[in-house]
Amino acid sequence: MIIKCCGLNPTRDVQVCLDLKVNFLGFIFYEKSPRNIKISDLDILNNYNRKSTLFTAVTVDADNQMIDQISSKNIQCLQLHGSETNERIEEIKNRSKLKIIKTIQVRNENDIIKYKKYINADYILFDTPSMEKSIEFPSNLIQKLPIGKKFALAGSVSEQNIENIAKLGIKWCDLSSKLESKLGYKDHTKIKKFMNKVRLLNEN
Repeated sequence: MIIKCCGLNPTRDVQVCLDLKVNFLGFIFYEKSPRNIKISDLDILNNYNRKSTLFTAVTVDADNQMIDQISSKNIQCLQLHGSETNERIEEIKNRSKLKIIKTIQVRNENDIIKYKKYINADYILFDTPSMEKSIEFPSNLIQKLPIGKKFALAGSVSEQNIENIAKLGIKWCDLSSKLESKLGYKDHTKIKKFMNKVRLLNEN
């Protein structure tokens, strides 16, 4: 199981996630989010030994100036959470030289097949249309998602349901609010408990 922890604080949360071998660490650049950070906050990432973990900047319809600023930092992956087309993905990928996650907001089964339009993305993240409000991804739609390490699921994934999600064949999950006790602040105990559960699932 591949795990991405999103909405992290670069100073407070990174080392605990690295110690727990979280695969993707997400940092939010969206002004309406309680987890929003400044690009200059990424400077501290140079102090960490990320090993194989990918530092990921989450953006919403970012312009080229923002893309250039982010790609100059210790970032390996860009998550595009806006209305980017496949052509825009190709442009961003060529400009930044970073891996690209394209997010698709899923309301019904027809939304799932939209992933076929984004052939230039390295990864596809299927999410609820909640924009960080914790809405559960319907289990009947989870069963319709394509399977593989290119495809990720977000939407109320937690320690309580990760085992059932894994049984549906999902290989990659993205979490944010379910790892918090207070809005916008990650609870390190929750992260540890979740990753211990994932470790057991991976071992079995």
